[in-house]
Amino acid sequence: MSDAADDRTGTAGDGSVPVGEHADRPGEGDDASRPTLRERRIAAWRGAPRVLARLGFLAPLSERLTLLEAAGGVYDLDETSDIYGNGVVEALEERVARLLGTEAAAFFPTGTMAQQVALRCWAGRTGNPAVALHPLSHPEVHERNAFSQVSGLRPVRVTGEPRLPTAAEVRDAEEPFGALMLELPLRDAGFVLPSWEELTAVVDAAREREAVVHFDGARLWECTEHFGRSLEEIAGLADSVYVSFYKSLDAFGGAALAGPAGLVEEARAWRHRYGGNVFQQFPTALSALIGLERELPRLPEYVRHARVVAAALREGLAAGGLPWFRVHPEAPHTHDFQVWLPYEADVVAEVAIVAAEETGAVLFANYWDPKGPALSCTEVYVRAAALEWTAGDVREAAEDFARRLLRAAEATA
Repeated sequence: MSDAADDRTGTAGDGSVPVGEHADRPGEGDDASRPTLRERRIAAWRGAPRVLARLGFLAPLSERLTLLEAAGGVYDLDETSDIYGNGVVEALEERVARLLGTEAAAFFPTGTMAQQVALRCWAGRTGNPAVALHPLSHPEVHERNAFSQVSGLRPVRVTGEPRLPTAAEVRDAEEPFGALMLELPLRDAGFVLPSWEELTAVVDAAREREAVVHFDGARLWECTEHFGRSLEEIAGLADSVYVSFYKSLDAFGGAALAGPAGLVEEARAWRHRYGGNVFQQFPTALSALIGLERELPRLPEYVRHARVVAAALREGLAAGGLPWFRVHPEAPHTHDFQVWLPYEADVVAEVAIVAAEETGAVLFANYWDPKGPALSCTEVYVRAAALEWTAGDVREAAEDFARRLLRAAEATA
């Protein structure tokens, strides 16, 4: 599954579709117009009156373009457009640096590029190309070995547990490393975060080894509620931080690398070498400024409501008679979390689609990932649309889904 579109929706940046999403594609000679699971799922999500999240990147282009109608409220549109990173792009960089409390920030078209550039710059300074990271971190799972194939970096896996590494694991790592990269939150482990005390201890352990600390903060924006700390305090623990503009802020794309002025200046040179110094980026930059204005202040509210949704989901699935399921984490650390079910992914996906089509309420809008025999997992996203759901609404929908799933499982047994 690619993170290029921040989802389990099959909108992978390389054009791929997750395993199982073509499961209902007819064979040769059948009706070629029959929609795939993915097409049906997205159509049901678009047409449903009630969803937990309206993800902009899946909206029709006509709707997506309306985002820029608010551009005049975040930037002077009489200013000359950007050329190779000036103008509105510079304004965005300055805004990010202020929010994170860093000396500078540089805009990048992708987070993949931003992190490779940051870590190769740190490797030059430390003299060590080894990067300690979790095996479930984004570069290891979703970037096709870009660290080693493109940037001359060598990943060193710190722990295999589905959580962030502990201070002891960092301190006792067998191999030396020049940089420790921490993904906050660790998305593929369930959007999980350590406690503030655990995080500071891990950073201290890296410092003891004379390593720099880089935060993969693609979703750092929504971590403040869990840590009870400001963005500036969180980012201040690291030597450099990457943030994404589309994952939680609903921008068209883009990322930023923030840190010391000298590092950021060198990163700009490498950005050019990597082909990331794009001629004009004003639509993306404007959409990011709009996201910082509109969505950033609301993220703590989404996180709090995600905990309500998760608790109600557990109650509803239990009331519907499911013998086993897992909502992970039980109390979400951010506004995203996982749901695990002991059924084949194609069975669960079909039930979720039909329930959405028939009830107009969508609990599970994302791709169901097969995790083993009769085991599947999906991600649940909670955004502004979810605030219209009460706990009772979620319980009712979850109970209905559970009963439908049990009937479908019996029918296929």
